[in-house]
Amino acid sequence: MVDLTVDRMRAEDLDSVVAIERASFTMPWSRGAFLYEMEKNRVARCLVMRDGVVVVGYVCLWEIGDELHITNIAVDPTVRRKGIGRTLLRGVLDDARQRGLRLVALEVRPSNIEARALYDSFGFRVVGRRRGYYYDTGEDALVMETALTPAARARDVSGGNQRRG
Repeated sequence: MVDLTVDRMRAEDLDSVVAIERASFTMPWSRGAFLYEMEKNRVARCLVMRDGVVVVGYVCLWEIGDELHITNIAVDPTVRRKGIGRTLLRGVLDDARQRGLRLVALEVRPSNIEARALYDSFGFRVVGRRRGYYYDTGEDALVMETALTPAARARDVSGGNQRRG
């Protein structure tokens, strides 16, 4: 990872984005779903992280009022565990704070231990459960939220795994 940048997702990014999506999820979004978010959904914003010209990760968001909902986030499996997801998520949270947003929410599978650990490290907490949310397996979704407060910012700037207790 030499030249990491974040940019708006463009139609020409979709081959890479869809490949990462398919490698990351058992219920991947289609190319059409990404296009809809990019072109028609007025509350949506999709971003890609590039290493040089190569797309290595992405995030899609909905901004409604003073809340942000992360609808999709993934990193290319060949470059995971190098801080790309952490960097992408930190950038989203920092931008939301700077713009005065109050809350960030997302859904995650209880079985997705790596994602849950990442979200925990940024102060996300489980606030609910959506029963049978993932129709491929019937697995519930955990609803996680974090408040965008100065205390939450102090927790997430340290990065890495934090010892609790």
